[in-house]
Amino acid sequence: MESITGIVDIYLFYSDSNGYSVFKLEDGTSCVGNLPKLNEGDRVELSGNWVEHPRYGKQFKIENANISYPVTESGIIKYLGSGMIHGIGPVTAQRIVSKFGEATLDIFDNNIERLIEVEGIGKKKLDAIIEGWQEQKSARSVMLFLQSNGISATYSLKIYKEYGDAAPDLIQKNPYRLISDIWGIGFKIADGIGKSLGFTGDDPFRLKAGIIHTLQQAVKDGHTFLPKDLLIKEASYILQADVGYSDTLFEDLEENGEIHTHNSNVYISGFYRAEREIESSINALLSVTPQKPPKLDKVLNSFEENYSNEQLEAIRTSYAEKMLIITGGPGTGKTTTLKGIIELFQTFDKKIMLAAPTGRAAKRMTEVIGLEAKTIHRLLEYNPKENAFVINEDNPLETDLLIVDEISMIDTLLMHNLIIAISSNTTLILVGDIDQLPSVGAGNVLKDLIASKQIPVIELNTIFRQAKDSDIIINAHRINKGEMPALSFIGETDFVFLDESNNKNIPQKILRLCSDELPRKFDFNPVEDIQILSPIYKGDVGVTTLNKLFQNELNESATVYSQGDKIFKANDKVMQLRNNYDKNVFNGDIGFVVGTNNESKIMYVSFEGKMVNYKFEELDEITLAYAVTVHKSQGSEFPCIIMPLTTSHYMMLQRNLLYTAITRATKLLILIGTKRALAMGVNNNKVRNRFTSLFKV
Repeated sequence: MESITGIVDIYLFYSDSNGYSVFKLEDGTSCVGNLPKLNEGDRVELSGNWVEHPRYGKQFKIENANISYPVTESGIIKYLGSGMIHGIGPVTAQRIVSKFGEATLDIFDNNIERLIEVEGIGKKKLDAIIEGWQEQKSARSVMLFLQSNGISATYSLKIYKEYGDAAPDLIQKNPYRLISDIWGIGFKIADGIGKSLGFTGDDPFRLKAGIIHTLQQAVKDGHTFLPKDLLIKEASYILQADVGYSDTLFEDLEENGEIHTHNSNVYISGFYRAEREIESSINALLSVTPQKPPKLDKVLNSFEENYSNEQLEAIRTSYAEKMLIITGGPGTGKTTTLKGIIELFQTFDKKIMLAAPTGRAAKRMTEVIGLEAKTIHRLLEYNPKENAFVINEDNPLETDLLIVDEISMIDTLLMHNLIIAISSNTTLILVGDIDQLPSVGAGNVLKDLIASKQIPVIELNTIFRQAKDSDIIINAHRINKGEMPALSFIGETDFVFLDESNNKNIPQKILRLCSDELPRKFDFNPVEDIQILSPIYKGDVGVTTLNKLFQNELNESATVYSQGDKIFKANDKVMQLRNNYDKNVFNGDIGFVVGTNNESKIMYVSFEGKMVNYKFEELDEITLAYAVTVHKSQGSEFPCIIMPLTTSHYMMLQRNLLYTAITRATKLLILIGTKRALAMGVNNNKVRNRFTSLFKV
């Protein structure tokens, strides 16, 4: 490697996502490499090699960089006037250097209060300059340390914001703490940092982090625990080291409160506690005997003409028990049943609340029931500053009846926060479809609650006359029974199958449907009314490919953000990828890009009319949503669903996935692919079991 020195003159390009930089030195040398954002006027010592770019010519490719202060007056003026310090612009920088000359930066380091001698700098401005100088010095050294250890610019910034000046010391002691402290940094990245810092493959910090990582991966797959033997096997494979040789690793993690072991099953501690507290809260609620109001039987008798026997049983049970589960497929009258229950409670002047796991599900519940429904987070009044719910076991909900829809979507942790906030005065009714996909988060709450036989369950099976007019509903029930849907129709239908065996033709066929045929025939908005669902992310008909195609072809708006492969245009349809309580947006929420403020480095996204601001470094939280996976569509309904079905999806073709996708459509469903792939999905009822212990311990 060679070394060169010089003064940064002008930036030609800088990427916030990975720190990739292209800049020129004062002598005209072009430099490229990944490093923190420098300031014009920085004096740099660069190590690297000369390369020849086919378009831009000779460049110095940077491997390592050291930054020192500029030494000339012109360099100091450019450095201070670059905007890096609040309160100093080019004019003030000129005045400071005119006063102190080449000793200026020594004054900043050792006697900064003397800046009060400079014209235009008063006490208030001096305080701002002192604060800004200290911040940039600290940030600069920390960012250099982080990026010299292979951490991207985006993650470096997140780490600095989390740890501040202590970052180098904390990371050198234990780089694996980044996994739990910094969202987006997984074991692979932390392990790479650990290796660069000299941590060996059998270092206890690494092995314990690997155990937690394995459990976290299990959580992502829906499990609340792993059998210890399986955990040891999987963790040892990931780490390429034996984690079963000593119980000390597990004892340390248990003493530290990170894991809990019960009956040779190992949990991340929060999940064990959540399952047990769900059980105790439910048992406490079920132990309460509801008070029977006068004239209850007379009121119930008046309901008999308007409801089926199944529905009447649910309505009666709602006043006889403190907790009830109502389950059933599409068209079986769940909404009608809920309206009956609400009418019954209203007859006796009871307070009623409705809730659902997601914003879209809550909005739909509001529309079909006619009363306001809230998301569970809003119902429980989540406080992002405290990272806690205001409504909890010490401050429970004040309502006589709480109905929660789409219970199949609720994972263990959310169910825990909900159930502990239910007082003994409340009747809790959970509504869902047990045949849909389980929650994205860990647990199998609805299935486990029903299997426990602790809670009254009413299953609605009768398909009502108006629902029988929908081929979507008829075929959803056929698929759920393991029968092939009817694909030959006479006349109009809301269930369409388009045969196409060549995967490469499918994206263009979907595009034609969205851009021309469906808007023309049904007056659908191509983006708002039509949702593409795919079982997978990769491949010709995967979510990633379809999103790029539709962004290019359906959105003619200007690009407002571009870094690497991540491109957003105004009016892009996007989805939130994680729960962000600070912003009050949650995993699966769909919004639309409004625009950006490049000066503030903020992008604006509208979610159901609510404006949310994202700093550019936070844009890894959202992704394009013209196409989404079936899992991400849970709890939502769309006028039109289009779903490619090919044998390349065979790993994901399961009956409950197909059933869930079909039941997202309210007016039109289009499957495009092969009958063989459809048959594979219908016949595959091997649902992957989840390790959960709700009511099983």
